[in-house]
Amino acid sequence: LEQSDKMPWFKGWKIERKEGNADGKCLIDALDAILPPARPTDKPLRLPLQDVYKIGGIGTVPVGRVETGLLKPGMVVTFAPANITTEVKSVEMHHEALTEAVPGDNVGFNVKNVSVKELRRGYVCGDSKNNPPKGAADFIAQVIVLNHPGQISNGYTPV
Repeated sequence: LEQSDKMPWFKGWKIERKEGNADGKCLIDALDAILPPARPTDKPLRLPLQDVYKIGGIGTVPVGRVETGLLKPGMVVTFAPANITTEVKSVEMHHEALTEAVPGDNVGFNVKNVSVKELRRGYVCGDSKNNPPKGAADFIAQVIVLNHPGQISNGYTPV
């Protein structure tokens, strides 16, 4: 890329940070300078379920994004708020088996002896041995709804 003579006033940009300074003159330089977010692998596993499938010959496959922690085959996991505990048989991302899933990975994982009807969207999967997730009796939230066409009630999901 060559510098344009149409913007002689633009001298480029600079950023100073503890990980190292960066500078550039174009959008590509700025995109290249973005640091990837920290992956909280040291925290307990939290994986909110986006969907649950029944796949013939395999069984029940919950799907979701790992938010914190690690998910590995052979782990014993608990699903909150139903308090269902089971073992993870396998973990896959884009039809490829993984030895472990890290935060940011959208994964499907096969679980033993759990029916599709027992799990649903919104449940949270966590490690049974390391601070398993639990349902809350109550909580306080501040919600601002700007524009909503329908009614919001218990069990509502926006997607």
